[in-house]
Amino acid sequence: MDFLQPRSWAEALEAKAAHPGAVPIAGGTDVMVELNFDKHRPEALLDLNRVDDLAQWWTEDGRVRLGAGVSYSRVIDELGDTLPGLAMASRTVGSPQIRNRGTVGGNLGAASPAGDAHPALLAAEASVEVASTRGTRSIPIAEFYTGVKRNALEPDELVAAIWVTPPSGPQQFSKIGTRNAMVISVAAFGLALHPDRRTVGTGIGSAAPTPRRAPDAESFLAGELDWDGRRELADSVAREFGERVRAAASPIDDVRGTAAYRLHSLSVMARRALAWAWHDYQRAA
Repeated sequence: MDFLQPRSWAEALEAKAAHPGAVPIAGGTDVMVELNFDKHRPEALLDLNRVDDLAQWWTEDGRVRLGAGVSYSRVIDELGDTLPGLAMASRTVGSPQIRNRGTVGGNLGAASPAGDAHPALLAAEASVEVASTRGTRSIPIAEFYTGVKRNALEPDELVAAIWVTPPSGPQQFSKIGTRNAMVISVAAFGLALHPDRRTVGTGIGSAAPTPRRAPDAESFLAGELDWDGRRELADSVAREFGERVRAAASPIDDVRGTAAYRLHSLSVMARRALAWAWHDYQRAA
């Protein structure tokens, strides 16, 4: 197995073009697990740790450009106020050591249905900037996931950054696992309110072949919320929202939980996330 160590983004793209089968590695929190268990033996590893551009983030025209190499710890420490949903999700990732090494870009590259960053990014309607020596393109986050641990990257492309317009309203993230810490999710749910355009964003994790949104639940809730008066939310609306989130999922039974449990937990998490977010929205009036 070759080990490639580019020192710049241009070198990284050239290396990926020359070695399309090379697997990118930054934090290694997903890649090294597969290597250690001999689940995957790529022709080469493409070490991106020396590419400083990937570890930067900035704002541009009201949007956050989050470099693919920004760690979960930095999201928590530096973007907790700007992207609270993603920061909430980042706090649930592994241990402090894993959060220090793991990256949001790596989560996207692995494309695991159980990846913790996905529901928050879906709810915020993020887009993924990908690049190759041929150029750069943007992929809406909902179109990035193409199957179980598969994404829309071409063989010569790398994830460069994630673009997020911070939602104008409250965000929430909820996750259920077999224990309270250092756990792969049994099911996860992300929610973002967008009062500036009177829409709702959702994200479902670990309950379908890919992370996904719940469009029917989003449109239903957006039409029921009292965006201007901010009156109390009817219990019937919260229950219906939970049921529509549940209907958007298609989970399986596995060692971490049954499909029935995942469906039930999603409904509960959706109702709770809505209650928390709406309470925050009322308080901000």
